[in-house]
Amino acid sequence: MIAGILSVLSVISGAAYIWAASYGSQVQRYLFKPLTTVLILGVALSVADPVSSLYRILIAIGLIFSLGGDVFLMLPNPSLFVVGLVSFLIAHVLYIAAYTSRSGFHFTWWLFLLYALFVVVMLWLLWPHVGNLRVPVIIYAGVLGTMGWQAAELWWAVRDTGALLAMIGAILFLVSDTALALNKFRAPLPNRDLIVMSTYYAAQLLIAWSVHRFAKPI
Repeated sequence: MIAGILSVLSVISGAAYIWAASYGSQVQRYLFKPLTTVLILGVALSVADPVSSLYRILIAIGLIFSLGGDVFLMLPNPSLFVVGLVSFLIAHVLYIAAYTSRSGFHFTWWLFLLYALFVVVMLWLLWPHVGNLRVPVIIYAGVLGTMGWQAAELWWAVRDTGALLAMIGAILFLVSDTALALNKFRAPLPNRDLIVMSTYYAAQLLIAWSVHRFAKPI
């Protein structure tokens, strides 16, 4: 019940931030961006019957680091970009740890190749434009791709609803971060905030709900 209410509030808050990013005040942007992630954190902490206590803890701490990344990337100081990148990097490592805590670390060759191709294409698109950030971008892209890959491996191994939500959430995270990187390093994207933030908040909300042990496998 509480998790459902928080989910609805997070959708409303996320929509309010996307509106504020284009039409609202700075105060509204500074309020709704972190508030949405805080509400999603509340979902992860309040969903009943978690798949495991460790999984819940790892996802929750990952959301806390994501909240830090939200704040650092929101502030106007360009030097905080790398700090925000590191915050999200740690969040992805925690998500990887959560996924592998359920069924171990898996290697399915075609899943690996699929996500490795994503990383290669992402780096190819960004490489001429990232300047002295090449090493951080390589590391981040590798960890991001691994996060998506292990979410897919979890789904392939256990085939339940929680794993499916984690995999879809991870894919949306890849979409969001790719759009953000292309906008920052290559060229401004039309409707940037709508694309980046709608996929980002959807990703985090699905990952938060993956904590729940659903009654029936799919």
